[in-house]
Amino acid sequence: MDPRTAYRECRRRAQRHYENFPVASLALPRRLRDPVAAIYAFAREADDLADEGEMAAEERLAALDERERRLEAAAAGTPEPDDPVQVALADAIPRYGLPLQPFRDLLSAFRQDVTKQRYADFGEVMDYCRRSANPVGRLLLALYGVEDERTLAHSDALCSGLQLVNFLQDIRQDIEESDRVYLPAADMERHGVTERHLREGVSDPAMRALLREQIERARRLLRGGAPLGKRLGGRIGFEARLILYGGVRTLNRLHDQKDDLFSRPRLRPRDKAWVFWRALRPR
Repeated sequence: MDPRTAYRECRRRAQRHYENFPVASLALPRRLRDPVAAIYAFAREADDLADEGEMAAEERLAALDERERRLEAAAAGTPEPDDPVQVALADAIPRYGLPLQPFRDLLSAFRQDVTKQRYADFGEVMDYCRRSANPVGRLLLALYGVEDERTLAHSDALCSGLQLVNFLQDIRQDIEESDRVYLPAADMERHGVTERHLREGVSDPAMRALLREQIERARRLLRGGAPLGKRLGGRIGFEARLILYGGVRTLNRLHDQKDDLFSRPRLRPRDKAWVFWRALRPR
C-alpha cells in the first residue's frame, strides 16, 4: 500500500466518528490534514481496542502491545504493507519529526482503561489526561514545528480541559457500557453522590453541585489553554480556537441542563455559528 492510499484510508476512519471538536478539518493547512488523520486513526484504533467488542482484558492488553510493536516498526520504516495506519505513520514520523513518546503515552492510557475503572481523586484523573489527551496536542504542535515549553503548557491545559468535557458528557454511558467512572471518588463522597446517581440518572442537588465543580475545573483548564489560539496564529491558530470554543460551548450546555443532568449535549447550528464567530476573533 502506498502512503497516499494509506492516508486516504486514515481520513475515512477519522470521518466515521462524530466528535464535538473538529479533527483534520478544512481549517487546517492542506499539507497537515493527512498526518493529522494518521495520528487520529492511530489513537481511535487503539481506543477502540481498549473499549469495543467482546475481548477479555488479557486479549485487549495483548492487542495494545501489538499496536506498540507496529508503532515501533513504522518508526523504523518497516511497516506491514497492508496496515494503512502503519504505512501512513511510517511516512509521517520521519517527514515531520514526530516524537514517539506521545504515541506511547496514548497506549499507556488505553491500557489503563482496560485495568482501571475508578479514580480516587482529581490528581489521578489529571494523570490520565496527561497520557490520554495531552499527547495528541503535542503531536499536533510537532507537526506545526512548535516546541517551546510555554506553548506546550497551553496545549496541555486545552487538551486536558477537553478530556474533562468528554468525561462530563459521557458519565452515564461510561458506567453503563464500560463500568467506568472518571468522576473522582473523593469529590463524589464529599458531595454525597453515589454510583446509584450515575446508574439511575439521579439529577438531584447533590449531583448538580458535583457537576458544577467539575465543570468549573474544566473551564479553568480551557481558560489556561486559551492563549494557544493566538500564539499559533494563522489557520492553525484558527483551528485551535475552533476546538477551544467548541469545548466552551459544550460546557455551557452542560452547565445549563436542568431536569436531566446526564444527557449528552449536541452542538446545534446556532452553537456552531457562535463557535465559528468567536474563533474568527483572536483575544
